[in-house]
Amino acid sequence: MTVRKNQSALTTDEKRRFVTALMELKRNGRYDEFVTTHNAFIVSDTDDGERTGHRSPSFLPWHRRFLLEFERALQSVDASVALPYWDWTVDRSPRASLWAPDFLGGTGRDRDGRVSDGPFAAAGGNWQINVRVDGRTFLRRSLGAGGRQLPTAAEVESVLSMPTYDMAPWNSASDGFRNHLEGWRGVNLHNRVHVWVGGHMATGASPNDPVFWLHHAYIDKLWAEWQRRHPGSGYLPVAGTPNVIDLNETMRPWHDTSPADLLDHTAHYTFDA
Repeated sequence: MTVRKNQSALTTDEKRRFVTALMELKRNGRYDEFVTTHNAFIVSDTDDGERTGHRSPSFLPWHRRFLLEFERALQSVDASVALPYWDWTVDRSPRASLWAPDFLGGTGRDRDGRVSDGPFAAAGGNWQINVRVDGRTFLRRSLGAGGRQLPTAAEVESVLSMPTYDMAPWNSASDGFRNHLEGWRGVNLHNRVHVWVGGHMATGASPNDPVFWLHHAYIDKLWAEWQRRHPGSGYLPVAGTPNVIDLNETMRPWHDTSPADLLDHTAHYTFDA
């Protein structure tokens, strides 16, 4: 059984294996396929039309399936690798260990956001950006620029306490747990972290930055925690809802998995805590 660990608890060897597997997926082209898929859904998911990966109830199951696919790709390179998660309520600084040169590398330089240290720096020649939002081919970040702050544990707690998964109009204007976690309403959790990292993470091509996977592994963990706390409050909507994914409706691009199929993460992996 795959165990997803807090990135701060990874051993030196576990970090090395994770980075090595990322590099191999990048080298063989599979990594960029995931970036392309995510970017396509960012573009197509709109409040007033069909929406699957974002701005919609299926934000959480869609990304759970997306992460599972990516984790399996990593494990095809190294069976020992699992997706780590980044608890940004604890590791809140650009000086946190995940930004060290032996793991993800740090922030970008002021003039253009270019990451200059770590395995994903352009100078290493192993991480060219191919799925682009502009002409630049290097990974960009601007950690905490403009005085931005990551969400706090108290803010996370306020969202976990919400008893209803989602509600009409089932988009970025909705109330309920999903939209407050996604970040279009209230204290803004998921979206705020993307903006705090900046650079590619603040675009539809956000998986270009490997921290995307650690961030979403933590979002997934928060969904699991919400489910544990609210066992009587399931996925909504159940049926007959235009433009969004109902409980038993399959999701693009896979067309073989519904939210109902992904409600129990323990069929696939567990968390270390």
